[in-house]
Amino acid sequence: MWILVVVLLVALMIPITAILLDSPLGRSIARRLEGQADEVGPGARGLARRVEALETDLEDLNRAIAGMREELQFVQRLLEDPTKKKRGS
Repeated sequence: MWILVVVLLVALMIPITAILLDSPLGRSIARRLEGQADEVGPGARGLARRVEALETDLEDLNRAIAGMREELQFVQRLLEDPTKKKRGS
């Protein structure tokens, strides 16, 4: 019985960990850890890191906008009057 519980917990922790690591919080922590390992003053490397961070944020925003578009289309299809289609046919 305990083996089943452990296997189930491990199976559930894998997707939860993946979701947390792919979240903005996980990326922020990774950026901070990366920045501590390679301390560089203001300059080309610092600017490159800032650009990379902005590109990552832009990708996150684009993904969020795409998700919102899909949700909006879904809601619009739900709100359409189904009897309107039947009357028109």
